[in-house]
Amino acid sequence: MITGELKNKIDNIRQTIWNSGVSNPMTVVEQITYLMFIHSLDANENMIEQMEALDHKQRQHIFPASLIGQSMRWSRFRDRPAEEIYRIISLRCFPAIRNMVNGRLPDFNERGEMIPVEGGEEQKSGFAAFSEFMKDAAFLIQDPLVLQKVIAGLDDLFQNEFYADRDLQGDFYEYMLSQMSASGELGQFRTPKQIRELMVELVRPTPDDLICDPACGTAGFLISASEFIRRHHLNPGRMTPEQIEHFRHEAFTGFDTDPTMARLSSMNLVLHGIDQPNIRRQDSLNKLNALSGRFDLILANPPFKGSVDKTGIEESLKTVANTTKTELLFVALFLRMLKKGGRCACIVPDGVLFGSSNAHRSLRQHLIEDHQLQAVISMPSGVFKPYAGVSTAILCFTKTGSGGTDRVWFYDMKADGFTLDDKRNETKENDIPDIIERFRNLEGEANRERTEQSFFVPKQEIADNGYDLSINKYKKVEYQPVVYPPTSEILAELETLQRQIDAEMAELKKMLSV
Repeated sequence: MITGELKNKIDNIRQTIWNSGVSNPMTVVEQITYLMFIHSLDANENMIEQMEALDHKQRQHIFPASLIGQSMRWSRFRDRPAEEIYRIISLRCFPAIRNMVNGRLPDFNERGEMIPVEGGEEQKSGFAAFSEFMKDAAFLIQDPLVLQKVIAGLDDLFQNEFYADRDLQGDFYEYMLSQMSASGELGQFRTPKQIRELMVELVRPTPDDLICDPACGTAGFLISASEFIRRHHLNPGRMTPEQIEHFRHEAFTGFDTDPTMARLSSMNLVLHGIDQPNIRRQDSLNKLNALSGRFDLILANPPFKGSVDKTGIEESLKTVANTTKTELLFVALFLRMLKKGGRCACIVPDGVLFGSSNAHRSLRQHLIEDHQLQAVISMPSGVFKPYAGVSTAILCFTKTGSGGTDRVWFYDMKADGFTLDDKRNETKENDIPDIIERFRNLEGEANRERTEQSFFVPKQEIADNGYDLSINKYKKVEYQPVVYPPTSEILAELETLQRQIDAEMAELKKMLSV
């Protein structure tokens, strides 16, 4: 967790960029991301040189061996005068990283003309993959003195134990993203961490899973899933070398249509120990996405509002939900992308649960009759404040292709550990531990009454109600009779109060007339 002196240092770096005229919080984080990438290239180059010194085997380098090529390394320019740092980054580093090939930077001749990279083996590195998203990056820090100050601030972080600590690096980046969210930017892309961790606890990822978020934003769900695996499998030393390799290179996939999101999510995953994240810039609902039966686990909070061009929708999705509504199409997409036996925990707006259109009903029927819907967890409307007050729910289901839904577990979440107003301050009221405990012991839920916070509903009852999945359709409310005193007692009490008022009014008039 970022606190104290480290938090102040990060805030100072962000504020320095902000004061220079870069006023969009997302852009501030982007600029810091670019500089972190440039530093990381030099750190990787140092590792290559150290390995060569140990085993005397020649390896492919990131930076050209020329004087100009070596000048682009963070360790070579960080102590230079402000104007020189600015020229190196703006005229060499940025053009070079936009033209990386297989993890190698191009060189420049003495006239400043770029010499394209030729050949070379493809680098299996997260930063090599991240470089693909740098091709349209724009360097917006225009003041050399501001850039020098930011470089010095970041270098101060990199010079201490911070940069050797994967967890702290990840916390650093998550903190920056959270501040971007707090500033009112990108709120639609960020699911509250406590909700992400709840969903991960419900599906419990394993070291062998292929995990995907088809609308990944800043990769929050993938980060939470990786932390769960690290906590329960990697750090206790329960993973085989093959599973560790899978975890670092293949386990996590994310899609997003926004190139900025692709950059941020790639860096976020790399800083959380995922060496080669598979992040793609693409529209998951488009016909070009033909992935089917690929993933073991999907975690997602897809776009709630909006629609897509019907002609661009992949045909198999229309057979499940013939609609242009993204919230329905994404659930159909999750089912298609999962392997048989694959699990999903996703967030949907309440309208998906009870909408009366043919597409709404068809999707719910498909989930219940053709697959196994395990749980519907209704969340309070304040969970996504201050960005939206929409009521939402978590759906947990397994792709079977042959049914398996005998009953569905409903839970009425009333609190998530934070106030439900725009401030979202921490509070003691929190149903999340209870949800996890009850979900892990579903057999103990069998005899709960519908007046309680959680209960089961048989499949047939749901089918008889048009496959309605709103908890209020099945929840029973206990009305406690209120006993009022006789009318005569109420009137007598009112008369007593009136006499008191009259006496006090008379006393007040007497005081004012003196």
